[in-house]
Amino acid sequence: MLGSIGPTELLLILLIIIIIFGARKLPELGKSLGEGIKNFKKAVSSGKEENHSDNSPKPPAAN
Repeated sequence: MLGSIGPTELLLILLIIIIIFGARKLPELGKSLGEGIKNFKKAVSSGKEENHSDNSPKPPAAN
């Protein structure tokens, strides 16, 4: 439907982003986006660790 995105389209998208947010806000926007991705990856990996620990067999209770 969209086809492949070439370098001309990427430059046009970048130009529109610069116009909307301004050149001063771009580093701040990139930093917050990177932190959000890092937090998401951390949450996903910790969720996988919890699932693996829940599936491990538990020793029988001693009376």
